[in-house]
Amino acid sequence: MKKHVVVYKKLAEPLLARLRAECEVTYFEAIDAGNRAAFAAAIRGAHGLLGASVRLDRELLDPAEGLRIISTISVGVDQFDVDYLRERGILLANTPDVLTETTADTIFALILASARRVVELAEFVKAGRWTRSVGESQYGVNVHGKTIGMLGMGRIGRAVARRAALGFGMQVLYVNGEAVPEVEAALGARQVALDDLLAGSDFVCVVLPLTAQTERMMGRREFALMRPGAIFINGSRGRIVDEAALIEALQQGTIHGAGLDVFEREPLAPDNPLPRMANVVALPHIGSATHETRYAMAQQAVDNLLAGLRGERPRHLVS
Repeated sequence: MKKHVVVYKKLAEPLLARLRAECEVTYFEAIDAGNRAAFAAAIRGAHGLLGASVRLDRELLDPAEGLRIISTISVGVDQFDVDYLRERGILLANTPDVLTETTADTIFALILASARRVVELAEFVKAGRWTRSVGESQYGVNVHGKTIGMLGMGRIGRAVARRAALGFGMQVLYVNGEAVPEVEAALGARQVALDDLLAGSDFVCVVLPLTAQTERMMGRREFALMRPGAIFINGSRGRIVDEAALIEALQQGTIHGAGLDVFEREPLAPDNPLPRMANVVALPHIGSATHETRYAMAQQAVDNLLAGLRGERPRHLVS
């Protein structure tokens, strides 16, 4: 008898066909208020779940007595109560590695765009306002030769640091749970205390997972420690930042600017001032959003799911 799988994210047809060849599939391209009840009902009889961007809490999963594995099309697992899944013996698999370089590209694009005011000045040209040679009011700041402070030195942090050090001759400072000797040897990076990193960096870049320890770790005190000319970059999770404190720091000139791919609330509320600020580059959470990478992530998630249902160990197991 085929195992029952609930998919709650749009999948490419070849990947959906792979699942249907081995499983009975209930398919939702997305979850919203209109199909939430049907989604919850389908989960009750599921052996496996595959998707992303939906909070799967205890209340939703308790009735799913036969659930064996959840395969998320993401690296982050903050949508899940990992301790609860361990108690239940439910496997949780994610998709690291395949999105590392793409996400690092996006983060470095934010660094360059924020420093050189790329979005603002592109709109300046489109609006027909470029009528003479640019002056100081359109100048940006250099990236090459500057100091970048990395909050986190995991896979993506290392990829960003490699671009910074080897591509742009930047000095790399980092804060991490443990030292990373291979990065220090290869890139000349230095592990420092958080306050020293904030005070000593021209760019402060967040590449941390969202945990109880990292939530809102960047607040008013931390922004006040940054240099007035520094640029803040967040390509990880919005809730690592106290967004009100960031807005205040940008409005008051405590820091020079920000490049953001993630926010406390996504999509952004209409009254959020960040996308309207000239010193902010705001993107719609596109870190891994290329055709190639999103397909590879979904493919890895399908591999993880099928392995778990067969009684094999998924390649990327969180719990």
